[in-house]
Amino acid sequence: MLERLQEDLDFTTPHLLQFSLGNFICRQAIINVILTGRASPHVFNGFQKLTSEGGVQELLHGVLARSDIGYLHWNKEEVEHGRPLQVGSMLKTPKLPIWLCKINGTYSVLFSTNRLLLSDWKMEHIFDLYLYNGQPSQKTTMHLTIDTHSHHWEKHHWEESDPEKRFPSVEMAIRTKWEGAAISWNGALSFF
Repeated sequence: MLERLQEDLDFTTPHLLQFSLGNFICRQAIINVILTGRASPHVFNGFQKLTSEGGVQELLHGVLARSDIGYLHWNKEEVEHGRPLQVGSMLKTPKLPIWLCKINGTYSVLFSTNRLLLSDWKMEHIFDLYLYNGQPSQKTTMHLTIDTHSHHWEKHHWEESDPEKRFPSVEMAIRTKWEGAAISWNGALSFF
């Protein structure tokens, strides 16, 4: 088991836990081992080559197969600094319609009760997702309706150039999977 773990890691991840502000934070490799069974330290598909300053090529290890549970990521600061994390399709399209989401450093779960949602692209036109973040401020699971063929959300908010000012981060995370989707909160107030 330890040998397999070491094979999954690459030179970018010498430690699985990172100490920050008095707490230990799980590195991406720990999240990936929970989701996929492999401790790959990156969220892109497959492998990528990185050429260092000395011309040495290093191999970065990403996700090799679809997992039962997916992963979505959105971080406002990363986007503002022009370095958003690009999650590959292996994690964006899991076998079951359940995603662990890391949104601005906070974890939540996004899921559909329709197990067949990802088995047929036609089912992804208009569908419901549920969001739970476990924060004390969230009293119930949020019910969201996603419409991937109606782009009316852009028409109403064209005056703002920063999408983060126009839309909650949850919506931006969902749009990393369903680009351009209109998202209804079904009467509830949107949050983070």
